[in-house]
Amino acid sequence: MRYFIELSYDGTAYCGWQVQPNGESVQGVLQRALALLLREDVVVTGAGRTDAGVHAAKMLAHFDVIDPLTTPPVRDGGIRQSACDYLVYRLNGVLPHDIAVHKIYPVSDDMHARFSATSRTYYYYVHTRKSPFLRNFSWRLAQAPDFEKMNQAAATLMEYEDFTSFSKVNTDTKTNICHVTQARWIPLSDYEWRFEITADRFLRNMVRAIVGTLMEVGRGQLSVEGFREVIEMKNRCAAGDSVPARGLFLQEVKYEGGGGSFLCGSY
Repeated sequence: MRYFIELSYDGTAYCGWQVQPNGESVQGVLQRALALLLREDVVVTGAGRTDAGVHAAKMLAHFDVIDPLTTPPVRDGGIRQSACDYLVYRLNGVLPHDIAVHKIYPVSDDMHARFSATSRTYYYYVHTRKSPFLRNFSWRLAQAPDFEKMNQAAATLMEYEDFTSFSKVNTDTKTNICHVTQARWIPLSDYEWRFEITADRFLRNMVRAIVGTLMEVGRGQLSVEGFREVIEMKNRCAAGDSVPARGLFLQEVKYEGGGGSFLCGSY
């Protein structure tokens, strides 16, 4: 039987979502916790594969078990919990402080956390004022770039489909075609900004490479037309450097299925 799981995590201490031979992963920690509680080997498949140091306000994943989850017994006037809520409670009791499970629910066997998703949204945060509370979740800039110019350049992303210029090289991706439906910078305060980008899929390192290239526009090192030329060159070497991982969050995943849509956003 298949279940979807909604979780969030601080990616600072992890080598990324996916299990890697050279470090601890979010997927690995979650799989071990589920195996411990369910007493069977469990493989968890995520909606995406965030890189090392990248966070998730909401990651969606699925896992399969042999038998349906069972409802726990009620003791001495206690509140009856569903089997899914009980597993959420138990998981949060054994998972480390930087991973939190919010919800578990049954889905049809043909629902797939990665391939059934219709869109994903990432946020990237920057700030210009020193703050002890933002240093692990936002990139500090020496001064504010020209966000108006950066938004003009970001708008051109919706005109293209091939984003080879913003993809990590030598990956196992079969195509670099993506459909971007939103890309914009919005102010959060007089010293904080957020880049929001939505697409049907993302390439490895794509968002961080886009933000790095937009920063060149904002600093006057690249024109808006030059940004367009970078996309058309389909060459990673033409784009800017990737920005630090700490400012990037997987924020939202959308699905279509079961005759309707459901939105899995952040709490």
